Amino acid sequence: MSDIRTAFDDQARSCRQLGSELTARIVETLGEVLSHHNGAVAQKVRGWQGDITSRGHSVPLRMSGALHGLVLDGAAPDLEVAYRKGDVPASLIAEVLVTHELRILDWLQFAPQTNEVGRSAALIAAASFAIGQLDHPLPLALSELGASAGLNLNFPDYALTVGGKRIGPANAPITLQPDWSGPLPGHARLQSVSRRGVDLSPLDHTDPLRMRAYIWPDQPARLERLDAAIAHAADHPPELEKGDASDWLETQILYRQGELSFVYHTVAFQYFPADVKRRVTERLQRAGQAATASAPLAHFSMEADEVAGGAALTLELWTGDAHRWHLGRADFHGRWIDWQPRTL
Repeated sequence: MSDIRTAFDDQARSCRQLGSELTARIVETLGEVLSHHNGAVAQKVRGWQGDITSRGHSVPLRMSGALHGLVLDGAAPDLEVAYRKGDVPASLIAEVLVTHELRILDWLQFAPQTNEVGRSAALIAAASFAIGQLDHPLPLALSELGASAGLNLNFPDYALTVGGKRIGPANAPITLQPDWSGPLPGHARLQSVSRRGVDLSPLDHTDPLRMRAYIWPDQPARLERLDAAIAHAADHPPELEKGDASDWLETQILYRQGELSFVYHTVAFQYFPADVKRRVTERLQRAGQAATASAPLAHFSMEADEVAGGAALTLELWTGDAHRWHLGRADFHGRWIDWQPRTL
């Protein structure tokens, strides 16, 4: 039980750091209720096999997403009223766990999938940086691992504005403006020849309840950004496949003449089993050895590490030689980027 309280309290601290006081209080209350509740949901959480924390299966976020989903589709009117007031008592949460038991148990089966479009700020910067390392610019062949609904496969269509500098099309459906520190990123024109992604449970952007539920209820700007990306995807649908990331990557051509193959994942790798991580890494290393200056391969990662405060940004580039950079750190939702490229 103490492990549950610790995991939920730790997630609550992260929610506060990421600007959501309401979600923090809800997660804390969930930890309190689940530690002693007798229902099937609480028993499922207490008997969870594996790491329930944000560095593992993120059970606290699965639970808070399940409750927010009930609010968004009107299934729990009393809960909706409590969310609007910003006061969600433990007694109401305990009641909801019983009343909506089957739906919450179903929700718990899936990892959180915000498909946070704010992360595209780091993708735009990293892709521009990678192109800047080449002898001449090349179009991108995008491959996203853990793509969710694929909204971040459309990052070449979005714009990034930092320090009065704009990267991206003038008519971009989304303009990202993170708090930026460090040197300004390169200004490569991002063109793509393909946009493909894989996910164990790809989300349908035409049925966005799950994605919207993982956007914290007191952060309307994030929800507006998500809705804009969903609207754009209606006319620019990403190419998604359901499957294991390592199996899928084995089937992809990762170096093509006249293209920069750009493989990436953002806050997804932590959910992959150890064997999948190993196989993905080995596949990229093998492909990198065959890449050339005219058929290069890049691998960009935005993932949590052992350092507190945001996600690490790393880039590997194979052009006949192997290069690796630590590009800096970024907020998990893209609110800020500390851009400090250095060779590893």
